[in-house]
Amino acid sequence: MFKFFVPAALLFAFINFAALTSDASLVRKTVEYKEGSTTLEGYLVYDDAIKASRPGVLVVHNWMGLTDETKEKADAVAQLGYIAFAADIYGKGVRPKTVDEAAALAGKFRNGDRTLLRKRADAGLKTLAKQSGVEKGRLAVIGYCFGGTTAIELGRHGADVRTIASFHGGLDSPKPADGKKIKGKVLALAGADDPFQKPEDLNAFQDEMRSNKVDWQLVLYGGAVHSFTEKAAGTDNSKGAAYNELADQRSWLALQDFFKNYL
Repeated sequence: MFKFFVPAALLFAFINFAALTSDASLVRKTVEYKEGSTTLEGYLVYDDAIKASRPGVLVVHNWMGLTDETKEKADAVAQLGYIAFAADIYGKGVRPKTVDEAAALAGKFRNGDRTLLRKRADAGLKTLAKQSGVEKGRLAVIGYCFGGTTAIELGRHGADVRTIASFHGGLDSPKPADGKKIKGKVLALAGADDPFQKPEDLNAFQDEMRSNKVDWQLVLYGGAVHSFTEKAAGTDNSKGAAYNELADQRSWLALQDFFKNYL
């Protein structure tokens, strides 16, 4: 039998070319929308080479707001064949410049007004649903850190989403009974050594999911702490927040499988 061997260098070049070709077909747009009287500015991205309607995925940023990092995650979702919309929770032009500013902004929503947090996320979801090419009834939400908390809160708000995925997001809830409003399947991805993920909150989250009969999964990644998908966090686990390449790769594969099965 004849066998054809492709040199490794040539194969690598082909893979890179394919990736660049795929990226070249991405359409990126800035979209202004409203929540009440507040103007928000999101980021829409999709593969223009795909002509058929497809599911829409809402991507929610971490506590630093809608940065280039969040846009890159939305791009990655679009490259999977979905229409991605990175929501803006803080408001147009509101972008923290320091960790202290980010903590104050995120705390306003996470520790203060979760009702407003839900409304801001819901405004993003409604904006996504109205975009051309988004298939009706096939919506998802994912989020990172602060955004992971937001994704779960959007589910607790009763949003019509098929899937909800939280990457190292806080899973605690001031109103566990709201778990009964969750319509979509839930995937929570967390670092097993995350010092900010309190054991009592993890236990309470599981109790909330069980008591409200939610279809849920909780995946813990060994050796991973908070922010394990974020390269900007560095690699020093002793700081409590650090990038973990293996956990990043595993969680991304878990998301793809989750989407294929349920979205």
